[in-house]
Amino acid sequence: MNEPVIKFGTDGWRGQIADDYTFASVRRCAQGFASYLQSKKLAEHGVIIGYDKRFHSENFAAACAEVLAAGGIRVWLTDGPTPTPVISYAVKARNAGGAINITASHNPPTDNGFKVRDPNGGAIDPEGLKEIEARIPASSDNVKSMPLAEAKSKGLVQVFDPATPYIDHLINDHLIDLEPIKQAGLKIVVEPMWGNGAGWFTRLLSGGKTQVTEIHNERNPIYPEMSRPEPIRPNVDVGLRKTVELGADVCCITDGDADRMGIGDEHGRFVNQLEVYALLALYFLEIRQERGAIVKTLSTTSMLNKLGKLYNVPVYETGVGFKYIAPKMMETDAMLGGEESGGFAFRGNVPERDGILGNLYMLDFMVRTGKKPSQLLEYLFSKVGPHYYDRIDTRCTPEQRNAVTQRVLAARPDTIGGLKFTHLDTTDGFKFVMGDDAWLLIRLSGTEPIVRVYTETTHADKVQAILQDGLRIAGLK
Repeated sequence: MNEPVIKFGTDGWRGQIADDYTFASVRRCAQGFASYLQSKKLAEHGVIIGYDKRFHSENFAAACAEVLAAGGIRVWLTDGPTPTPVISYAVKARNAGGAINITASHNPPTDNGFKVRDPNGGAIDPEGLKEIEARIPASSDNVKSMPLAEAKSKGLVQVFDPATPYIDHLINDHLIDLEPIKQAGLKIVVEPMWGNGAGWFTRLLSGGKTQVTEIHNERNPIYPEMSRPEPIRPNVDVGLRKTVELGADVCCITDGDADRMGIGDEHGRFVNQLEVYALLALYFLEIRQERGAIVKTLSTTSMLNKLGKLYNVPVYETGVGFKYIAPKMMETDAMLGGEESGGFAFRGNVPERDGILGNLYMLDFMVRTGKKPSQLLEYLFSKVGPHYYDRIDTRCTPEQRNAVTQRVLAARPDTIGGLKFTHLDTTDGFKFVMGDDAWLLIRLSGTEPIVRVYTETTHADKVQAILQDGLRIAGLK
């Protein structure tokens, strides 16, 4: 029987559990990664393996450890479900050759995934991903495996605690001072979305006047009260309501593997991902007085370009995904890197999205200014003007993808949503740039069978009109 062909997308490989995502397929991926590490002379440094709280994730991670051990590669296996940024930092802390992370991040509960990381703890660049993919054996008959108990007895697999080194890194490397946040007397609602962020803010911020209330902090891989652990509405609505119910100052949100973040304000309003990225940039530029490049994907906010001009820092734009952002951050020693999905990385940390640290920075912003999230947003808009954003996701079968692409490429609209169309950027997807700092992006997802249609504009009354024109351009309406 033919085994499924494995294709790496924006961030590794994801599939449907028990369909294409099986133990046999995961072992094949592990074999391909092992071969890649050996070709790059990285295997001798060992590999970190971690996982999330999805169905069978710990057992898929163990299967990967068995394959690497059979190839003589030392493995450090996390002692429980672990946030992606903590796994990534463990690569640096252990001087490992890379990492495997069993997670499908924000995907629906039916899915799981296989992510890989480089020796810096960041995403592997597109060429490296292609090479790993090419090394994945076509059949699991070509995969060797060593029983986990034997691998442990031989010292090839060691179970370890990755949390303590990560927390020490935050404190000792002066990424964040937790004491002012602990003593600020804030009321914080934490929404970890049944995922790996559960327990972290309670652990980091306990012992002072600040109160932390967590919801959805148990393991439940069907994700009740949300369609998926993605930090956008309506998935976050329960957390937003809880914030109002408790009279809390803020809702701190992490996605399923805690590499992405979201914020709800004191009124239960969702602060969208583009607003959060601009707020983080303002925090670093104005409050911390730091300077350095900002790296953004073409799908995120133009407010960053305006802040770059105001504070005289360069802003670089890349394709979507940290496989583009991480290398650019390393190249430019960037202060910040981020994308529209709510994933942000910070200088001094690994070049990886970190939803835990991002939320801590937002809390520090509140403490240092004495402002609540809605007031911080007003402060941002006083600098760059109000910006409005929305996104529509539409399912698109593999058979439809080519037709959608052809329709979009052939489109030459005079106006979109009533705004004059100026030019098309095809760096990653199809970005229609209009006047008045507006843009429309139509992009086929690299991780799911979805077409995403996004817009940002300075005109609140144009958002839906632009999105509807985008759907018409793609032939989806």
